[in-house]
Amino acid sequence: MLDVIYQDEYIVAVNKPAGMLVHRSWLDKKETQFVMQTLRDQIGQHVFPLHRLDRPTSGVLVFALSSEVASQMMPMFAEHQMQKTYHAIVRGWIEEGDRLDYALKVEYDKIADKFANKDKEAQEAITDYKPLAKVEVPFSTGRFPTSRYCLMELQPLTGRKHQLRRHMKHLRHPIVGDTTHGDGKHNRLFKDNLQSDRLLLHASRLEFEHPFTGVQLVLEARFDETWCQLIERFAWQEVFAEE
Repeated sequence: MLDVIYQDEYIVAVNKPAGMLVHRSWLDKKETQFVMQTLRDQIGQHVFPLHRLDRPTSGVLVFALSSEVASQMMPMFAEHQMQKTYHAIVRGWIEEGDRLDYALKVEYDKIADKFANKDKEAQEAITDYKPLAKVEVPFSTGRFPTSRYCLMELQPLTGRKHQLRRHMKHLRHPIVGDTTHGDGKHNRLFKDNLQSDRLLLHASRLEFEHPFTGVQLVLEARFDETWCQLIERFAWQEVFAEE
């Protein structure tokens, strides 16, 4: 059962589990579970995706309940007429927040984009980031006896592929659990010592004006078990106490 966090006659929003594909793909023929099909069976009607989350990312995911609603709302997502808030755990300590304006080249899939034009200019990519809490754990990845990590709030102002993961890598603070843009030593530390074997990136909140009702929606997705045990272990509960 998917955790449905909002539903009306136009849209439905769920808390997507980490590791679950949004929809069926010929690139992942072995997969048997998909958010779209699971949600369709759960609520008894077809759903139409309005945006996407990477497979390893958890959090708020919104679907339209008809193709007509989808055609009206997809431009809102494409043009970023909404505020997206993510939380992430990254390598190292970041002392203060800022805005990163760093263009990204298009990331191509080796199979799906085999014949795509690879000469496109880098696209504008902007992310606001803010450190919320720090921790130092008594485990080593080599040079030092301890390792440092930071809880981050991230708000992408553009929507490039893997934008948050690539931007944090650019800042030399990769997201823990990122097998593509991250640091293998720190991923292993979390897996072996902290019972965390997933990308620590969560789409926590999505805010936008409902195009059909005019209501300002604030959709929030709770953290999963892996996140909750880390928040408790690192004594970060106070960061989320008000929420």
